[in-house]
Amino acid sequence: MGSIFKNRFYVAILLVLGTLCLGIMGFRYLALYTWIDAVYMTIITISTVGFGEVQPLNDTAKLFTVVLILVSVVVLGYAISIITEYILRRSNVELLKKRRVQKKIESLKNHVIVVGYGRNGKQAVQKLTTYKRPFVVIERDEEIVNKFQSEDMPFILGNANEDEVLIEAGVKRASTLISALPDDSDNLFVVLSARQMNTAMKIISRASEETTYQKLKFAGADNVIMPDKIGGDHMASLVVVPDLVEFLDNLQVTTAGRVNVQEITYEAVCPDHVTRTIRDIDLRNRTGCSIIGYKSPLGDYVINPEASMLLEKDSKLIVIGRPEQIENLHKEFAI
Repeated sequence: MGSIFKNRFYVAILLVLGTLCLGIMGFRYLALYTWIDAVYMTIITISTVGFGEVQPLNDTAKLFTVVLILVSVVVLGYAISIITEYILRRSNVELLKKRRVQKKIESLKNHVIVVGYGRNGKQAVQKLTTYKRPFVVIERDEEIVNKFQSEDMPFILGNANEDEVLIEAGVKRASTLISALPDDSDNLFVVLSARQMNTAMKIISRASEETTYQKLKFAGADNVIMPDKIGGDHMASLVVVPDLVEFLDNLQVTTAGRVNVQEITYEAVCPDHVTRTIRDIDLRNRTGCSIIGYKSPLGDYVINPEASMLLEKDSKLIVIGRPEQIENLHKEFAI
């Protein structure tokens, strides 16, 4: 439907240009006007402003002028209606798009707020999309918002340092906030504001300087990530243990963007809340996935847990498998 309107818009423009060319050529060769006078007469005739002729017209030129006036009235009337409809329709489409996005944001619960859509923010969004986690992005660059805004990728245009913008993003309903702004002072302010509004929310912040690390933790950040430090460590690891690092790089998400590492909660494997061992849930035979880690309710991690380990309430299992096995896991335990 949009392409039809666009085609009609171009047709209207071509008709107007064609009428202008017709008038100029007619006055130039039928009335024997100069090119400047022909352009002038064409404009005042088509626009019906009522000025007089540059010089008297002969009978042929008069008949041509009558035809030009009738043609221009029809063409300009059509062009104005099409152009007006096209402009209004585009405005309405943009307005409806913004309303749909806003309605989706208002309906979000336990979602993730990503502050900043730079390099780190974009990577966070890609991972959240892969794991099908609901999110909303706060970005102050209007050009970026207009380019990437969609129902699947909702944006809020504004500065996250302002409380109203965080509230609009649903900070009081969110489960996690990721502050990925390039400036440490901006991240610090966002963390302070978000922690005051939602004391239960998990907050993850980016930091560039080591001196900011403790400040962000004190402000309320649960985790502080330093991309530059991680990058240097990663490059050194590629020298020391290259094969291991390459394996880990490909561990969480495959090249096709499909998950091959997943965490699963106690409630998913023990929906009746009856305590079971890892052997009892028989996850390997049921899904093909293998359990590589266990997180206790207190936050302690056990690597490669024994089959006899009892699963406790509020604990989690970390499993690994090929993408199709992870899909089996999702179906089997309704994740």
